[in-house]
Amino acid sequence: MVAPAGDGPWFEDFTVGERLDPAPAITIGLGEAAVYQAICGDPLAISLSRPLAEAVTGQPGAVVNPALVLQVAIGQSTVATRKVVANLFYRGVRQLRTVRVGETLTTVVTVRGLREASARPDRPPRGLVLLGMQTHDDQGRLVLDFERCALVRRRSDAATGHRDDLGGTPEELDMAPFVEAAPTDWDLSPLGAPQEWPVGESRSDPLRDTVTDAPALVRLTQNLAPIHRDASLGQGGKRLVYGGHTVGLAQAGLVRLLPTAATVVGWHLCDHSGPVFEDDVVDVTATLDMTEPVANGRLLAFTVIVRAERGGADPVPVLDWRPIVLAL
Repeated sequence: MVAPAGDGPWFEDFTVGERLDPAPAITIGLGEAAVYQAICGDPLAISLSRPLAEAVTGQPGAVVNPALVLQVAIGQSTVATRKVVANLFYRGVRQLRTVRVGETLTTVVTVRGLREASARPDRPPRGLVLLGMQTHDDQGRLVLDFERCALVRRRSDAATGHRDDLGGTPEELDMAPFVEAAPTDWDLSPLGAPQEWPVGESRSDPLRDTVTDAPALVRLTQNLAPIHRDASLGQGGKRLVYGGHTVGLAQAGLVRLLPTAATVVGWHLCDHSGPVFEDDVVDVTATLDMTEPVANGRLLAFTVIVRAERGGADPVPVLDWRPIVLAL
C-alpha cells in the first residue's frame, strides 16, 4: 500500500497481514539525544554519562535513553497512522537490546487486525487497526517487537466487514517476559546503593513540568500524524501533544524518584486516559506494584499516573503507564 503524505491511509486501505512501506531509517546520534534531553529532561544516569554507561554495561559507547528508542520506533510506525484519532493501547513492549549512540534503527510495520468502531451520530466513522512493530538496528539485531492499537478515520460509513478480535492488554502482570529481556551481565553498583521503596507505596515527583516543544519531538521522531502538527485539527484549536511526549515526561519524573534506575526494560500497559495539549502542566505519581529479583538486581513494576492542569482548572488524569525498571 502506498499513500501520499497527508492522504491516508484510511481504515479502508488496510489489509490484515500486509507489510507497510517503511519509514526512513534513523541514526540516533548525539544531536538527536541532546534534542530529546532538552524536551523531556530525563535524568536517567546511563544515558547522560558515557563513562557511567560503559562502567554499568561493560561495553564501549554512550547509551541511548530507552524512551527515545521507543519514540523513534513509534514515529517510524506512523506510516500507518496519518489519519489517527488516538492510540488505544500498547502491548508486549520490551527493549530486547541496548541501543548505542550512533546506531541506526529501522522499523517494519505489519497490520495484524482490523475492527470497525461503533458508529455514533456525533462523530465521523472510525476503525481500530492493530499494528505489529519490529525494530532492528543497523546490524539486523532485533531491538523491539511490540503491538499498538490505533483508532483511525474511515472514508465513509459504508460497512467494511472488519470485526477482528483485537484483544487488549492483560491486567495481570506476568514478569517472566521482562525477566527474559533484562540485561543480566550489567554491573549496577556504580549507580549507587539500593533504594528503599516498599511495595504499595506511592510517591509524587515534586517537580511539576510544563509541556513545551511538542512539535520538535514529533519532527525529531518523524511522526507523520497531522493532528500533532496542526492546531486546527485539535480540540478547540489546540494542538494535540503526541502521547509519547507524555510518556517521556512520566519517565523523567519516575527516574527523579528512583535515581538509581538503570533502564526501563519494558511496559506492561500504557493507557492515554486523556488528551494533553501544549503548555499543560503535568505532575507524576508512581506506585511500586511488584519486585522481581534478577541476576544483578531487581525488576521493579510501577504504576505511574500523570495528571495535567490547564487553564486554572483542577488537574485531570491523562496517562496510566506501567513500566518495568531495572535497579539494584
